[in-house]
Parts: sequence; structure tokens; C-alpha cells
Amino acid sequence: MNQETQSTQASITIIGSGLAGYTVIREIRKLDKQIPITLITKEPGYFYSKPMLSTALANKKDAKQLISTPSVDMASQLSITILGQTEVHAINLEQQEIKTQQGVIPYSKLVLALGADQIHLPLQGSASNAVLTVNDLEDYEKFRQQIHGKKRVAILGAGLIGCEFANDLVLGGFKVDVIDMAPQALGRLLPQEASQELASKLHSAGVSWHFSTTLQSVDHQDSVLRLTLANGTSLLCDAVLSAIGLKPRLELAKSAGIRTNIGIIVNRELETSAKNVYSLGDCAEVDGLVLPYVMPIMQAARALAPGLIGQRTALSYPAMPVMVKTPAMPTIVSPPAKNANGQWKTKIIDGGLEARFESADGKLLGFALMGSATAQRAVLTKELPPLLS
Repeated sequence: MNQETQSTQASITIIGSGLAGYTVIREIRKLDKQIPITLITKEPGYFYSKPMLSTALANKKDAKQLISTPSVDMASQLSITILGQTEVHAINLEQQEIKTQQGVIPYSKLVLALGADQIHLPLQGSASNAVLTVNDLEDYEKFRQQIHGKKRVAILGAGLIGCEFANDLVLGGFKVDVIDMAPQALGRLLPQEASQELASKLHSAGVSWHFSTTLQSVDHQDSVLRLTLANGTSLLCDAVLSAIGLKPRLELAKSAGIRTNIGIIVNRELETSAKNVYSLGDCAEVDGLVLPYVMPIMQAARALAPGLIGQRTALSYPAMPVMVKTPAMPTIVSPPAKNANGQWKTKIIDGGLEARFESADGKLLGFALMGSATAQRAVLTKELPPLLS
């Protein structure tokens, strides 16, 4: 057996250079300094913190300043090969090959860290194609160019990303309209009283809310955009940002014959239905859970890395509260499981709000903490059951 064949058989190939891809590489390198790793990405391969996109304006950072490590330095630091700005067209499971624009690349173990795409609403109007999404650094750069020197931005979606961008934009001096079909902000995460508290604080900071309605059309009107909502309201703005949610990138896996549902289906060892193919991050679904947050990605990377070098490790999820980056009202939430039976109990405290989701026998199953109550995060987290034990 020649040296080239040995190297191919003992190598790891990762598709995707987001937090999931790079974190699993770092975890592998803690265990094995030598095994060859190839990273394939349609981005240049630099490293940046994606969660910082929704706070960069107030922090006076442009897109380029968010890059913490250029691709050449990532390759050097982690001793990996990076194939940047490289599209992957197909996976041949039988031959264990990846078809890319740079040719066919063999793999021995393949990790799909593909991420997720922003959901796009079907819209009418002459400017329907002017609606922006921010899902990576290049998107963010376009967004910043679009709003440079402007005054008013409309956001579709009052979820986590929509609220964070709304807060960041008002801190940057913009007037912001937020539109959502739900009757409240962060409707999937917060109980009503907590949601109203957050909405009130953001309204005081300069956010106008348009709940229980949706955007129907976007039209050019002189140098601005005219938005027509389903409830008949008409708004003028300089830019529209869509932040209505994410959908896992499944096409590559589906076309290869890998099982998918909401995400790419994996077991507790992050194995897909295909031999020697694994998945983690925003595109992966484990035990019905798709969790597009930082902490679940870190947990998954720590479980997958040893498995890739022959030390099978099952993934477990502890309780993992989510920090909502809204300085107008700092918020930490650990929502109860979808099938949890119980009720929210909310109390206003000095400088904040504490909401507990408790079972009939008083066990804590979830919480939402705001303002001064966020100091209780560590104490309450210890009381929560694990998400995946």
C-alpha cells in the first residue's frame, strides 16, 4: 500500500467552515495532531463569530473587522488543508467521493457541517428582490452597504435574530419597524409577560412593532421602499431585512440518498444513515432536535471528534440556556421541551423579570430571566433536566 493511499484512508473531510466545522476540527486536534483533515467550504475559509453579526453595528465593527482569523492562518494553526470558495456538487456514497468544482475528492470519513439557510417569504411588488437576508459575512457586508447613510430599516421576524438586529440597529441610530405574524416578540421562547416586557423596552429604544400581520408586497417609491402589510398598513423604509427563521441545508444529503427529516438525521454518535458520513450543527437532527445555537454545536463537536478517530462517544445535551443579545432588556431563556406539561409562573423583581415553567409537582422545566434576574442563570440551570441524557 503506497503512502498516498494510506493518507486517503486515514483522513477526515469536513464540508462547511462555520462554527460547527471549525469546532469539530479543534476538538480533533486536541486528540490527534497528525490525522490529515481537509476542509471544503464555499466561503473563503476565514473564521469569524456568526453571533456577532447581530451586534456589530453598535460595536462599530464592519464585516472585515469581524474576521478573527484569515483562512491561511486557520490552515496553519490547525494543520489542515482548506479548499476555500469551493462548491460541492454531489456525494458518491458508494465510491466515498465528493464531486466539487475543483474535481473529485475521495474521503474516508466525511462530516457534513452545512449549516442552514434563511427562509424566504414569497413577496409581491416591484422591489420584492430587494429584501435582504444575513446568513454569513458576505451577506452582512451587503446589508451594511445597503443601509449606509440611511435612516430606517424594516425587519421581518420578531424572533431571536430579528430582535437582536432590531436592538443593534436602534443603537446605531436607525428607526426600526419589526413585522411578525405572531402576537408577540420571541413568541416561541418567552411567556407573554416576558415578551411584553422585552417589546416595551425595545419600543422605548426606537422599535415599532407590527404584530399579527405579515408583509405582502415591497415596491419602489422614489428613493425608498414602500411596504404593504396584510392588515392594510403601509410603511416606508430604506432597507428590508428578513429574519423569519432558518431551514437546514438538506439538498446535498438528500441527493446522495442520506436520510433527512427537518434536518439530516443522525444518531447519538452523530452518524448519518450512510456509512462513514456524519453531521452536526444547524443542519443536523438528533432525536428530533434541531438546535441552531452555539452551545449545542459545542456539545456535538466534543462528542463527534473522538468518534472520528475511533473512540465512539454518545452525544448528550445538558440544559443549555440561550442568551438573547438585546441590551435594552438583557434576556436569558431556557424554554421547556415541546411536550413538557406545566405552566409559566412570572414575577416582576427590582430591575427585571423572572419566569419559571414548572410541572404540576413544582419541578423546574424551563425559565426566562430578564434584566437583573439574569444573575440567577447558573442557579436555575442546575435545577433543569437535561435536554438529551
